[in-house]
Amino acid sequence: MATLYLHIPFCKRICPYCDFYKVGAIELLPSVVEMMHREMEQRAEFLPSKNITSIYFGGGTPSLLQPKDIERLIDKVRTLFDCRNVGEITIEANPDDITPQYIDELRATSVNRISLGIQSFDDAVLNFMNRRHNAQGAIDAIERLRKAGYDNISIDLIFGITGFGNDHLQRSLQRAIELEAEHISAYHLTIEERTRLAIMVRKAEYAPIDEEGSEREYLLVHDTLTKAGYDHYEISNYARDNHYAQHNSAYWQGVDYLGIGAGAHSFATNTRTWCSSTAKEYSQGVFLYQSEELSERDHLNEYIMTSLRTARGIDTLYLGTRFEARALQDVMLAAEPWLRSGALRNAEGRLFIPAEKFLLSDAVIESLFV
Repeated sequence: MATLYLHIPFCKRICPYCDFYKVGAIELLPSVVEMMHREMEQRAEFLPSKNITSIYFGGGTPSLLQPKDIERLIDKVRTLFDCRNVGEITIEANPDDITPQYIDELRATSVNRISLGIQSFDDAVLNFMNRRHNAQGAIDAIERLRKAGYDNISIDLIFGITGFGNDHLQRSLQRAIELEAEHISAYHLTIEERTRLAIMVRKAEYAPIDEEGSEREYLLVHDTLTKAGYDHYEISNYARDNHYAQHNSAYWQGVDYLGIGAGAHSFATNTRTWCSSTAKEYSQGVFLYQSEELSERDHLNEYIMTSLRTARGIDTLYLGTRFEARALQDVMLAAEPWLRSGALRNAEGRLFIPAEKFLLSDAVIESLFV
């Protein structure tokens, strides 16, 4: 089993908090798409298994792609891989791009899941984040998608934003619930070094939220969404009616994946690679890569990290049989203080972080690394 990720690194506006690889040179998009077909042909053998279970268009802003180009890329995937088990084809979209005409054309493609980068239903917050859409535009986009028959919509929200009062987050959460989103990804705002937001912090133009505020807002998100029937199944992800993100869940389970596009990452067996070409280089067919080889210890620590991000946690039987004999003993020894404090639980063969304690996950995970 494996998954496929297609990276579209173009944005009409650059969000001040985002450190993903992206550019504003949208005129390069047509030639980049053509090169993605070529790279896919060259890289198909990277995956030991050609059995693909999900396809994900991420970015950047994949909804800048014309639907016909989306389907051409999907058709290319089908010529190179076994897609009989593909259950989810997702495209990330900006609400501004979800026009009636765009939806009509998208409906003719194989895309069956939409991930909307809404971030907030508060216009002041959206303006601060330099988003193209406003709150009403986001609502309109969801309603258009519903009318067109889409029944698997994910909404991205960001919390931990200071300076906008105490109730904007609650209003955004309530609006997402009212719109009956099948899936909600709620991310804590982070200050990444190479971003406009980091510059604002250094200039004292923005004050990050403190630890107490982070915990308060995290619990507000957790309590509000779980009370509304959402399953908090991963640190930042909530789903209702079993609409878990199949593609992202595969990452957390250590499944192999192939990334196509400038800035895209791939992983298979013991090798992680990423395309370091700029969008301009990529558009000219210049595919540059960096890579690293994972040791057995790396695999163990990655298993600890990805497993403890999820509500399921570590399978202690698997840990004890997949890795060297001392691995389980070392992990359980390191876990003892967290078990006493309640930040970890051990039940039914699983070592896991209770969802209400996920905010401590970085500290817990780091302490368990071997």
